[in-house]
Amino acid sequence: MRAPFSELRILSGNAHPHLAERICSAIGVKRGDATVTTFPDGESFVKINENVRGCDVFLVQPTCPPTNNHLMELLIMVDAARRASAGRINAVIPFFGYARQDRKDQPRVPITAKLVANLLTAAGVDRVLAVDLHAAQIQGFFDIPVDHLYAAPVLLKYLRGKGLGGANSVVVSPDVGGIKMSDAYARALDCPLAIVAKRRISATVVEAHTLIGEVEGKDVLIVDDLTETAGTITAAANLLKEKGARSVRAAVSHGVLGELGQKRLQETESIEELICTDSVPQACGPRVTTLSIAGLLAEAIKRIHAGDSVTSLFEV
Repeated sequence: MRAPFSELRILSGNAHPHLAERICSAIGVKRGDATVTTFPDGESFVKINENVRGCDVFLVQPTCPPTNNHLMELLIMVDAARRASAGRINAVIPFFGYARQDRKDQPRVPITAKLVANLLTAAGVDRVLAVDLHAAQIQGFFDIPVDHLYAAPVLLKYLRGKGLGGANSVVVSPDVGGIKMSDAYARALDCPLAIVAKRRISATVVEAHTLIGEVEGKDVLIVDDLTETAGTITAAANLLKEKGARSVRAAVSHGVLGELGQKRLQETESIEELICTDSVPQACGPRVTTLSIAGLLAEAIKRIHAGDSVTSLFEV
């Protein structure tokens, strides 16, 4: 059943305009004309320079660093589209910032992921399209539909092309929390699963101290949803090399690499390659291979606009 919206419009803020262009190219439409700028005092300003009345509007904006700026841009874009009488407003958030603040793990702290969900809904978002949320239950923070895609099909296609999989490979979860995701990759690659137990010393320092599983003489793939400082994956890679791993690669959905993360990847001798997607513009640097999810997002947008199912996009 086709959605009752006359036209498709894709707009973007300043977070990742290149990804928006790739999505538009894959769909075969022109990116919408919008001015998204900043006043001298730091306030964001948005103006949509074309008619969106009654249109199915998709706003492409990962809330990556600087997270607060990009989140505020997105909220203002939503308000501008709503006041321009858009038929439906879809927030395309390939990387959902604040997702790690999804529970109270200390006294007197907020659940910021829920707050962001409330802000988006209050601003006027009708639907959210996201990729590999840090915690799948964040979907439940929204009182509007959420289409939660996975980067696994894109990453697995590349990994299989590199010859990874089978008895000579091992998928490793760099912490206990990532076991479910890593197990899915291990099943898809038909290889064993191992786990590294870690201890977080600070926000930027991680100690990997125990390996559960056998990696000696194997090609190892560390799987995680995101990396920022590369502390977790480099600590895990060092331990895996000590345990006799033949080679170590890492695959993450979101390479939100800052200066420290790129420095660690450049200096480490344990990781041959970090494979990530272009969900954020920071996914670049030494030893980094960036795969595009523009095609995946484009197909999802086309199906959402047409009122079709997106379930088959989850297949790996």
